[in-house]
Amino acid sequence: MNRVETAGARPAVFLDRDGTIIEDRGHLGHIGQIELFPFAVEALRMLQEKYLLFIVTNQSGVSLGTITRDAAERVNTHVVRMLLSHGITIQQVYCCFHARHDQCDCIKPRPYFIEKAAGQFSIDIPRSYSIGDHPHDVEFGRAAGATGLYVFTGHGQKHKRELAHGALCFDDLLSAAQWIMAH
Repeated sequence: MNRVETAGARPAVFLDRDGTIIEDRGHLGHIGQIELFPFAVEALRMLQEKYLLFIVTNQSGVSLGTITRDAAERVNTHVVRMLLSHGITIQQVYCCFHARHDQCDCIKPRPYFIEKAAGQFSIDIPRSYSIGDHPHDVEFGRAAGATGLYVFTGHGQKHKRELAHGALCFDDLLSAAQWIMAH
């Protein structure tokens, strides 16, 4: 992918869903299980002032048979509607339905969805960010040429020892958003 800034290109933030925007409750198959983190709305409102917002989520439960693709898509749609009711626009939800052992091209940390968004939405990748609670969320951004940020919500505390040296770490999405806006 060409990393030279394109005229008219906009920076973006690529957000993990579970453990970053909403509580991580395993393989969500019902909208009644969705609970936004209390800081998510403030953080996303702040970010959308300067960045396009995307959700990129691995939903391996589909491949593993614990949830259906339709159920996963309903949850994604509902999260987007919840955020929209707070004035937050998610440009697109990109969802990998494969398990890690499937070796697909779209599972994080592979940069497939960032590259797809860059083509669809004219994204300035070097000025963009990925945020999530797994090391693969950080590597996802780095693999595309964006900056990956790690949050300690969700599974963040559990996996922090797996991070590469020098990873940018934050308590939650709000503190990560504040850092982005200050830089």
